Amino acid sequence: MLNVFITVDTEIWCDGWTDLDRKFPKYFKSYVYGPTSEGNFALPGTLSILEEYNLPAVFFVEPLFSEKFGIEPLKEIIGLLQEKNQEIQLHMHPEWVDEAGNRLLQGVTKKIPNMTYCTKEQQIQLIRWGITRMAEAGAEGITAFRAGGFCANRATLHAVAENNLVFDTSYNLSGPMGVADMATNELLNHPRYIDNVYEYPVSVIKDPIRGNYRNVQINALSLAELINYLEIAFEQKWDSVVVVTHNFELLSRDKTRVDKIVRKRFERFCQYLDKNRDRFNVRGFHDLEPKDIQPQPSIVAGNLMPATLRYGEQVLRGFLYH
Repeated sequence: MLNVFITVDTEIWCDGWTDLDRKFPKYFKSYVYGPTSEGNFALPGTLSILEEYNLPAVFFVEPLFSEKFGIEPLKEIIGLLQEKNQEIQLHMHPEWVDEAGNRLLQGVTKKIPNMTYCTKEQQIQLIRWGITRMAEAGAEGITAFRAGGFCANRATLHAVAENNLVFDTSYNLSGPMGVADMATNELLNHPRYIDNVYEYPVSVIKDPIRGNYRNVQINALSLAELINYLEIAFEQKWDSVVVVTHNFELLSRDKTRVDKIVRKRFERFCQYLDKNRDRFNVRGFHDLEPKDIQPQPSIVAGNLMPATLRYGEQVLRGFLYH
């Protein structure tokens, strides 16, 4: 059986950093609910599709915004997820730190672009705060962490371990800061035990057209590429695949319409997993028996035809929904 993790980074942005108090209610509604003429397609849309096919996912929830706007919006997000019995883990975008004055970190007066700009001690402090905040909002039992933007380093792993978390899933070969110094002289695409933490890397393919690494992400690959990746992983007897999506990926860029191409892709992907439960174990990190895979399998090279289909879909999406 191949373990498949559907991970959903769950976060809120306000289109810039000015006039946040006025803008927040609007953007909270857009990012969390995503109202459209066809219904709510942010979290409710994602949760509905998962429920239709009886699939679990892992929602990495970003709580730092709540230090500025209060805990109630965070409680609302967690309530939506708990109502559908979905797993909740910790996600952090430290861009929010300076908006809270000195309440999160002392002396921070400008934007912190990502966790790698923080010292190890600052990362320990932020993760500790995040675990406590999530518990206050009703989400206890946090065991896994993902850094915002997949921007983590070796100090992040130390901070994760210092806070008694078992898993990190920030390592991402497709991101400019997604590997840093986390695994020296290795390219990870499988679970690896590093500094008392089990790193579960975001799965990637090598794009056959551009030659770069690309997330195994609902918004980034065609359905054929997603399915082909799982088939290869199963045939090669891999331990796990980590798929990425976000709470707003079923929406157009302006968050006012359903992106029907991505919605259909996600529905068919979930349908495929549902029909192949004898091969694919869709699960979360709770009660997971972790692995340390050595040597690491090679990165999968994408297939040209599915990639070409994806480029065509992306052009169409750009015309219709961007």
